[in-house]
Amino acid sequence: MNLDEFRLTLSGDAPPPGLPDLLRALWLDTKGDFDGAHRIAQDDDSSDGARVHAYLHRKEGDLGNASYWYRRAGSAAPAGSLVAEWEALAERLLR
Repeated sequence: MNLDEFRLTLSGDAPPPGLPDLLRALWLDTKGDFDGAHRIAQDDDSSDGARVHAYLHRKEGDLGNASYWYRRAGSAAPAGSLVAEWEALAERLLR
């Protein structure tokens, strides 16, 4: 699946079967389910899980918490838009 195909799944009522957890978190967040997305990211101990977790807190405006998770991920907070960060995360996770 590529980014365009992933975006197309957002028109559905549920994430596609077999979607990896962190992509499902981005899917849920895009559909307005912050809590569901946050639960998934919080349960993933990988650096990618920390990146998604950071993005979610940045999006909700909790920049202090986001900073903590960016540090846990070993990356700096992006200077770009949330849309650009979401796209970069999705592309990374789709590889």
